[in-house]
Amino acid sequence: MSKKLRNIVLVDDNETTSFLNNRLLNRLGVAETIHTFTQAEPAYEFLWGAGRGDEPIPELVFVDLKMPGIDGFEFLRMYDRLPSDVKQQTVLTVLTTSMHAADTARVAQYEGVEYLAKPLTEEKMQKLLEKRF
Repeated sequence: MSKKLRNIVLVDDNETTSFLNNRLLNRLGVAETIHTFTQAEPAYEFLWGAGRGDEPIPELVFVDLKMPGIDGFEFLRMYDRLPSDVKQQTVLTVLTTSMHAADTARVAQYEGVEYLAKPLTEEKMQKLLEKRF
């Protein structure tokens, strides 16, 4: 794959899924750094929180919908409240097993958010990079 991103963030409470996605992304060589979170709240703080370090904001964030605590829908609401210039720096992608029409409709309310069905594959990653980068 030609495009190499600086940072990708994976947010998924399933550690096996995160491990497999991390391995795929490393194998594809699409990012210099991959950050993995099992909960949405620390991921949000890392990405856009007050205590953010000086590391560049990741260009691509994958978030699962069904998680304990702050789920993917709440994460989307929090993301949606960010200033538009901040949101433009990141492609937020929902990566979920849910293909339920109600879930896809709820995600579709958020402009610019991508929706992918698990599992993440090389083909899906290539299409996402071609479309958004």
